[in-house]
Amino acid sequence: MDGEAAARAWIEGWTRGWEAGDADAIGALYAADAVYRSHPFREPERSARDYAVRAFSDEELVECRFGDPVVDGDRAAVEYWALLSADGEEETLAGVALLRFGPDGRVVEQRDYWAMQPGRAEPNF
Repeated sequence: MDGEAAARAWIEGWTRGWEAGDADAIGALYAADAVYRSHPFREPERSARDYAVRAFSDEELVECRFGDPVVDGDRAAVEYWALLSADGEEETLAGVALLRFGPDGRVVEQRDYWAMQPGRAEPNF
C-alpha cells in the first residue's frame, strides 16, 4: 500500500462525493469495519457513509478544498475547508482529518478535528 496514493485517492473521493452529495461514494473509501470519529467530542460513527448521509441532509455544500496530505507510512493528515449553506446562511468549516489506511488503501481509522464559523473565510493552506 502506497500511503501517498491512498491519501490522494481519499482526497479525490471525498471531493467528488461531497460535491455530488453521494454518501455511497464516501462510504466506498472506507473498510467495512473502519472507525470513523467525526469530531473529538463525539462517539465513533457507525460508518463514514452514515455520517455523510446525516451531514448532507443538514447542509448544502457550496465549495470544498483539501490541502496536500502529510504522509508517513500508512498514516496521513489532510487539511480541509468547506463553505456550507444551512438555511440560507453561509458557514465556513475548516479541519484536519487524521487517517490510517489498510493494505488495500481504504481507510481503517479516521479522526477529525474541525471548527466552524459564520460567514465565508478563505482557506489558509
